[in-house]
Amino acid sequence: VQLVESGGGLVQAGGSLRLSCAVSGFSGDYAIGWFRQAPGKEREGVSAIRRSNGRTYYVDSVKGRFTISSDNAKNTVYLQMNSLKPEDTGLYFCALDVGAIYGLGYSFRPGYEYDHWGQGTQVTVSS
Repeated sequence: VQLVESGGGLVQAGGSLRLSCAVSGFSGDYAIGWFRQAPGKEREGVSAIRRSNGRTYYVDSVKGRFTISSDNAKNTVYLQMNSLKPEDTGLYFCALDVGAIYGLGYSFRPGYEYDHWGQGTQVTVSS
């Protein structure tokens, strides 16, 4: 299984970026979660989507600004990030949860581990 993120970069506050997560080597149902980690901080979940039914989940800090979507034909998940803030800065990872057995919100609980991870793409928002 391979996950490859792209689309990160440097943007001014208020700007937009679209991240992509290309998935290969896996068939069946899964969920993709986007996570981020800022320097000196713990990794946090941002948003997730389940492949089979398109259900989505967002943490409160990004609701109304970020949109997660999936193109199943391309095996790619996108994270559209608008109205970016300096506090959105971090290394963004996508991860795959095999089977997505538990709810998307549950999968962001501390201690829950996704099965496969990408290498990350850096997002820097300047003030």
